[in-house]
Amino acid sequence: MTISVLDHPLAPPASAPCRTTDPELWFAESPSEVEHAKSLCQECPVRATCLEGALERREPWGVWGGELFLQGVVIPRKRPRGRPRKDQRDEAAA
Repeated sequence: MTISVLDHPLAPPASAPCRTTDPELWFAESPSEVEHAKSLCQECPVRATCLEGALERREPWGVWGGELFLQGVVIPRKRPRGRPRKDQRDEAAA
């Protein structure tokens, strides 16, 4: 018998953002979409449990408990694809 993670007693309630929003948002490529997903987690009643579980499992990627994971660790933000613009690098160096 297979039990779904969503049937687990500590699973997010049916009203949680991760259950009512497009699942692709939690694994988005766009930095703005990732930030949107993180913001939706802020009011979730199981945010801390979700984050704790993701840390224990070393989730390889995605937004979990309001934090972004990459290769099993929390990172502050998602960088856009490609190289930064040259004028942005000059401003950061100044």
